[in-house]
Amino acid sequence: MASKFERSAEDFLKEESGELREVRPFEKYIINFVALSWTIFQMLLPSVLTLNSTYIRSIHLAFALALAYLSLPMFKYPKTSFGKTIAPMNKIAIHDYIFAIAGIVCATYLVWDWEGLSMRAGVPIQRDIVIGLLIIALTLEATRRSIGTPLAIIAAVFSLYGFFAENMPDLIAFKSVSLSKYINQIALSTEGIFGIPIGVSANIVFLFVLMGAMLDKAGAGKYFINLAVSLLGGFRGGPAKAAVIASGLSGMVSGSSIANVVTTGTFTIPLMKSVGYPGEKAAAVEVAASTNGQLMPPIMGAAAFIIAEYVNVPYIQVVKAAIIPAFTSYLALLYITHLEACKLGIQGLPKDKLPGFMKTLLSGIHYLIPITWLLVELVVLRHTPQMAAYRTVLLLIAVIFYQEIKNALKNKSSFSEGIKNSIKLTFDGFVTGAKSMVGVALATAAAGVVVGMVSLGIGGMINEIVDTIANGNIYILLFVTAGASLLLGMGLPTTANYIVMASLTAPLIVKLGTAYGFIVPLMAAHMFVFFFGILADDTPPVGLAAYAAAAIADSPPIKTGVQGFMYDIRTAIIPFMFIFNHDLILDGVTSWSFGIFIFIIATLGALMFASAVQGWFVTKNNILETILLLASSLFFYRPAIISNFFHINTDEAHKYFFIVVPIILVTIVYFMQKMRVKKLEIV
Repeated sequence: MASKFERSAEDFLKEESGELREVRPFEKYIINFVALSWTIFQMLLPSVLTLNSTYIRSIHLAFALALAYLSLPMFKYPKTSFGKTIAPMNKIAIHDYIFAIAGIVCATYLVWDWEGLSMRAGVPIQRDIVIGLLIIALTLEATRRSIGTPLAIIAAVFSLYGFFAENMPDLIAFKSVSLSKYINQIALSTEGIFGIPIGVSANIVFLFVLMGAMLDKAGAGKYFINLAVSLLGGFRGGPAKAAVIASGLSGMVSGSSIANVVTTGTFTIPLMKSVGYPGEKAAAVEVAASTNGQLMPPIMGAAAFIIAEYVNVPYIQVVKAAIIPAFTSYLALLYITHLEACKLGIQGLPKDKLPGFMKTLLSGIHYLIPITWLLVELVVLRHTPQMAAYRTVLLLIAVIFYQEIKNALKNKSSFSEGIKNSIKLTFDGFVTGAKSMVGVALATAAAGVVVGMVSLGIGGMINEIVDTIANGNIYILLFVTAGASLLLGMGLPTTANYIVMASLTAPLIVKLGTAYGFIVPLMAAHMFVFFFGILADDTPPVGLAAYAAAAIADSPPIKTGVQGFMYDIRTAIIPFMFIFNHDLILDGVTSWSFGIFIFIIATLGALMFASAVQGWFVTKNNILETILLLASSLFFYRPAIISNFFHINTDEAHKYFFIVVPIILVTIVYFMQKMRVKKLEIV
């Protein structure tokens, strides 16, 4: 059980939901009480409680630490007798109770000694230093338990580096930090653990994760799957197309790649295999679809809310920037499943196995009410994400009561039985939402250690190194950033990966772009890092989403990860394109008609790139056709290349006149392949 290659889908789900331990009944009550208390606290913030932002962050971290130590053993799958003693899987160890209590006391230190800390800001006393060290140690250990060792190690390495920086070679040296300065920056101010990332986690992300958990408990996940199957299941490769749509809908509200794989993949992967998809390809489709769920507005995972804070724009601007890349990416994945079906000769599901679309749609249409209301709150009423999520959760509670009372009356049970079921579902949603937030809260807190060290001097040093490597070349910088994001993301969740890389490289991308002669919007730089952080979830050899899917499909994990990454290359190309063509993230685009036009040509670019990479358009590509398809994709994404090549001066709108070039290239490939197919049919 210790190897990630041997874990079952249930293991991944338990890890994701923080329920690894099969604790004793009274301990389960303790854990549920802490989780419920956390949710109630978060629900009171937008409506009743008015607290200092630092207080909110401290209490938020205190709950996360308590739940982490109570729910998660020191080792996930202990094998030795010593390991089982210090990390029991059937009860909470005594030292974990101590760590949980210490976590609560230390994390709330900024609350119960706020005045004293304010009076001696920058000059911590011995007690401050001791408690500060405890906050850091407890946070990193809880992070290790909840999301794995890499982030804890990275934070520790950055911290140690700060102490010994003056002893390093000249290229990587800077002024070392003292212990008091380190503690003050990382644990006693809002520049480290209690910085912007955990503030976003506390004020916004929690409510969105809670909403996703409640939708799942209410049965929305199963509804999305059935709806997708009823709509697309009958087409060629229908189950794979249904998997893409279902994962997109689920990812829209869950924001977690692994949770998406385990919940939707349990149904869609066997369905894909049943019509002829090989195990690794069925799993890879689910991985690619689930990974990209973090791109889908309106939720887009926790990192998207942090983007809004870092770029200092309303969240709706992040949604606007993501909408074309997200939808074109999903349409291209649908197209890839079609190409795979063509190559493998796979048909759709027979009609007698398909649920009726209208019947399925109407059976759970009440699940769409909260999602629609959330969009209204964000897009039409322009309320803050916190208030929009809060009101949507309240509406969702009402929907759950409606559903359960209706079901009780339909099944000829009593009205009180419906109320009882409603309360239970709401309670389960509240508890699950809190447990699901542990990893996010701790990821943002631990990443805050890295951010704090960056601002103490490491950031400037790394920028100099990266600048030296790039040698003023924006293209090299982008490849270095993309590679580093994928490398870090092999062990980090998307949120932590984004925070670290955005702190280190996003400002440098903007700076070098200006030096290279063109403007890179700050939003484009942050979205670039965000995209590659997401793609790391299926990057071999440590793509956890691929492992989870492989466990369901009973396929080789590495092979599944490689195949999933091949499917996701279509997403990897998009960030490079919007760095050079800002229209793709609708930067400065105010016209609906122009926005739709950009969406159409971006989709064509994504489809042609998918055809080139998959080696199939109408039929199997030859080398020339692949080159023409790649060229057409590039020109669809960035038509200014043509005008720049011929030194034709055009304004921003007129560059799209050259779209005729990629259209001609695609037409040539189409007729070349049609003629080849026709000859084969004659023969």
